[in-house]
Amino acid sequence: MKSGEKLSPEVTIKMRVAINDAEGQEVLFTGFISESGLVSNAEVAARGNDSAAPALYPFMLESDVVIHNHPSGVLKPSNADLQIASSLGNQGIGFYIVNNSVTKIYCVSEAIETRKSKKLDMEEVCNFLLPGGLLSKKIENYETRDAQVQMTEGVVDAFNNNLINMTEAGTGVGKSFAYLVPAIKWCLANNERVVISTATINLQQQLIEKDIPLITGLLEKGDRGGLKSILVKGRGNYICLRRLHEAMEDNSLFQEKNSTLQAIYDWSGITSTGSKSDLSFVPEYTVWSSVCSESDSCMGMRCSYREKCFVMKLKKEAASANLLVVNHHLLFSDLAMRMNGVGYEGTAVLPTFTRVVFDEAHTIENSATSFFSQIYNKFILLKHIGKIFYRRKSRNMGLSVILQKMMPHPEDYKDIPVLVADVRIAAETLDTNTAYLMNGSYSLRLTALINTELLDPVLESIRDLHKKIVKLVSYIKDGGEILFSEDEDNSDVFEMKVAMQRLKNTAGILNSFLDFITKEDNIFWIEQKKTGKGELFYSFSNTPLDISDMMNKAVYEPLKTTVFTSATLTVQKKFKFWKGRIGLDRVPDSRAKEFLLSSPFNYSKQVMLGIPDDGPDPGSPDFQDYISSIIVDAIEISEGSALVLFTSYGMLNATYNELEPLLTRQGLTVMKQGAQDRSKLLLEFNKNISSVLFATDSFWEGVDAPGDSLKLVIICKLPFRVPTDPIIKARIEAIEKNGGNAFMDLSLPEAAMKLKQGFGRLMRRKTDYGVVLILDPRIIRKRYGPILMGTLPDTARSIGNSKKVLNDMENFLYSSSNLKIK
Repeated sequence: MKSGEKLSPEVTIKMRVAINDAEGQEVLFTGFISESGLVSNAEVAARGNDSAAPALYPFMLESDVVIHNHPSGVLKPSNADLQIASSLGNQGIGFYIVNNSVTKIYCVSEAIETRKSKKLDMEEVCNFLLPGGLLSKKIENYETRDAQVQMTEGVVDAFNNNLINMTEAGTGVGKSFAYLVPAIKWCLANNERVVISTATINLQQQLIEKDIPLITGLLEKGDRGGLKSILVKGRGNYICLRRLHEAMEDNSLFQEKNSTLQAIYDWSGITSTGSKSDLSFVPEYTVWSSVCSESDSCMGMRCSYREKCFVMKLKKEAASANLLVVNHHLLFSDLAMRMNGVGYEGTAVLPTFTRVVFDEAHTIENSATSFFSQIYNKFILLKHIGKIFYRRKSRNMGLSVILQKMMPHPEDYKDIPVLVADVRIAAETLDTNTAYLMNGSYSLRLTALINTELLDPVLESIRDLHKKIVKLVSYIKDGGEILFSEDEDNSDVFEMKVAMQRLKNTAGILNSFLDFITKEDNIFWIEQKKTGKGELFYSFSNTPLDISDMMNKAVYEPLKTTVFTSATLTVQKKFKFWKGRIGLDRVPDSRAKEFLLSSPFNYSKQVMLGIPDDGPDPGSPDFQDYISSIIVDAIEISEGSALVLFTSYGMLNATYNELEPLLTRQGLTVMKQGAQDRSKLLLEFNKNISSVLFATDSFWEGVDAPGDSLKLVIICKLPFRVPTDPIIKARIEAIEKNGGNAFMDLSLPEAAMKLKQGFGRLMRRKTDYGVVLILDPRIIRKRYGPILMGTLPDTARSIGNSKKVLNDMENFLYSSSNLKIK
């Protein structure tokens, strides 16, 4: 076919010039088809060699047609061409091949006329939330919130015009409805999938069990008929029937009785979901981890339990759903697969999508950093090799023993016990040498400044362990070559392949530590930990220094609409800090829109902020005695209903141990983080208004205790991250290396956002009221104090000596006389 039948003259000339500039090598073009039916605009997307060019999906998916040249002049598509053409064709994108002179063209697949998205009617969507709208008719005493309508307008604009929306919505704005109504309307109008990603299971359950059904229930039957929503959880939340039955067989073989395993087995026969959350008890971690579903141990269509597989069922439901509710970790696992070759045109962990809403977006940096970190410790390794070989009751057990019975030459695996023992010994040696390096420290970042006399034995131990793991894997592979090639459907053969791959991955993580000095974009660090039995061990982590590039490549470039929302995204009413942390500062302002919406709550009348000015600084040895004394007095005034927030477990435990007997004698129920499951702890705290909860870290956010269950929040110390934390230290050094001020650019704004989160625990409903006490006097003594104070809402304030603040607190709680803001 002549090129003029598909390409405009202008495009033909442009392509000839580009191919000539590339010295006749392959060039990848993306083109757009005009109303005339010809490609009237084409841009160079990539250049290659004389036989291939990079297939860049972020560019290709935004075009009508993809074109590349064959320097040989032979226009017959290769197998790789056909595979790419098939992927693009499923998205309606055409695929053409031309010769270098662009006189001939071969159309592998034609472009489908682009279906334009049906834009949402701004007025219609907002009317849903206005007086006389559907929500007002359903919810008793419904009140329209101007900020909620403003947020809705911004989200509608983001869907209609492929924008990135950033919205800080103060507590009480009603942000979930503000993004759900447009998202649901978009799904229905365009038959397109939208993903809602959150940080906590509580919010996911609220969305899927309450908010989404409420909205869809108000739609006309014809309108809601096309919507299907589903909560998608990670594989580890679901039982794997194959692994469960194999575990039961192992138990019966040794005539052992594991009550937890038996209970899970009994439950597996009656559950409709297979989800751990449906169990009536919390299973032991070791038992659940041995029977749950894992991506690399899934046999897929070769599994004999595939017809009953709970994960397969979930995937089918997700594929037919157009509103998916997930958590950040699961979403990042999907995006990682797409970045690493799966692409955005098909299913990875999730079915294909191009629009996502991040709720609780202030947690994204930590979520992404956690997901893209690599971790090694000896217990991870021992779990992997334990699958291969172990001893039980004087008997040799494990996959290697099972496979030996299937092998034509069983002696090929005779050395596995010795090789496994070598790996175990090497792992213990690494921990021993690491203990000398750590010298009692809880964490240590690996840098060029570390004492080489202590570091070299650790690196040598890593090198030796890596060598022994590789030797074990090679021995297993060579000895079982026939089985691995002929018995792929055998469950035990498959499990051995999984164990080998996991050992390879572990070896790769260890190997990365040998070159840590050359990898400036990563943070290499070691942490001392304890098992439940008090045994010390060491965890080796490789963490990305910055997630900006990853966020741009995985989210901002390929996705059409991204909405970020949280009650905490700004510092001093500016998004600058948060945007910089996740790479949004690189996105053009024309595409990234900011919305700062205040809470509708009347903080000035319903909240008192108390700051005693006579206390010692946190660095003083008298600080612990000071906070213990004032906490007791404050809680006596509030009669419980108090959340006491710390920045370290050390201070939490010291304060709890000292005050628990005193508060208990006052008839109060005293609880602390870690004493029981978080959800059970919060449930008890909400039910018992005479309770006090001592907590740290994660309890600064995600605690929702409305009404009389919470009237007092005590913040003992400003939430600055410990500067010795390896990740923080590395990021501080990177900022200073680039000429920045680490305290002002990182430590202070991060603390300001955390402080705002802690403060936000008090007011959860319009009728809530109470007191927030900040016992760290630096907030009024240091020059940076106004920045921290500026992140908090305008409240009644009492700043003075401890006696005055406590007296004002009592008056505020019980006399209904409002203090003036100072």
